[in-house]
Amino acid sequence: MTSSASAPARIRIGSAPDSWGVWFPDDPQQVPWQRFLDEVSEAGYEWIELGPYGYLPTDPARLADETRRRGLTVSAGTVFTGLHHGPGVWDRTWAHVAGIAALTRAMGAEHLVVIPSFWRDDKTGEVREERTLTVEQWRDLTTQTERLGREVQDRYGLRIVVHPHADTHIDSAENVSRFLDATDPDLVSLCLDTGHYAYCGGDSVKLIETYGERIGYLHLKQVDPEILAQVVADEVPFGPAVARGVMCEPPNGVPALAPVLDAARRLDVDLFAIVEQDMYPCPPDKPLPIARRTRDFLRSCGTPERAPDTPSRPGM
Repeated sequence: MTSSASAPARIRIGSAPDSWGVWFPDDPQQVPWQRFLDEVSEAGYEWIELGPYGYLPTDPARLADETRRRGLTVSAGTVFTGLHHGPGVWDRTWAHVAGIAALTRAMGAEHLVVIPSFWRDDKTGEVREERTLTVEQWRDLTTQTERLGREVQDRYGLRIVVHPHADTHIDSAENVSRFLDATDPDLVSLCLDTGHYAYCGGDSVKLIETYGERIGYLHLKQVDPEILAQVVADEVPFGPAVARGVMCEPPNGVPALAPVLDAARRLDVDLFAIVEQDMYPCPPDKPLPIARRTRDFLRSCGTPERAPDTPSRPGM
């Protein structure tokens, strides 16, 4: 993620299974993985994320073949953590992380998106724990995240990018700032999800301008402000909020993505910007037309058809 005079910084646009309504490794409401790969390539994207581990093939040779012949390259894997619970959850966390990190590395990607655990059930709304962390829990969250960053870097050569997310403890501008201020920049970067950050009241452009050196990855999405206002007023958990359509097709929501991309370009570093329009559940024929329109819209924001001089990836 560095730039030089001979290699200008690039914004690399991709998409993810999430934009095809995929939240689980196996679910009858989701499109088959073959259809996702066919359609994401057809829509004009070059980069993809792995999505929930087990949705795409987990054999590196098979996945490399399936992606290569569709002109796709993996940008990142995704893991879920509850590191504010302290060292006692480390072994369980690492057991979850290690297999995903190994596949991510084998596919030539360099990033691992880390999503904190939810404080309430994202389907039922059942409160699992306090919404606000104690001082001790914040200390555990930051120190254990640094530990994760170090281990993932040392063992797999990957960079973790922590994803602020609705209904987690890393959500609002205040909590994101607190988390960044308490973690080592050499070990922990941020995956700025523009939709989730707006959902929680944050300003993505301001965050990029304030913490530019910590922005390691982008997820591009928007929220419908009218539905969001209803969701917040009714204290609706994230899953049902998505079912209501709180995450909407660009450019119909907030934040405006052109200023976000402009701010990201001013950082003068290479960045992935992965489209993630949460849609679960959704009809199988809905994602592809949206994906095409979104890719066209992002071209109008100055993102290229295909990143020039894309480096070859190990295993690809």
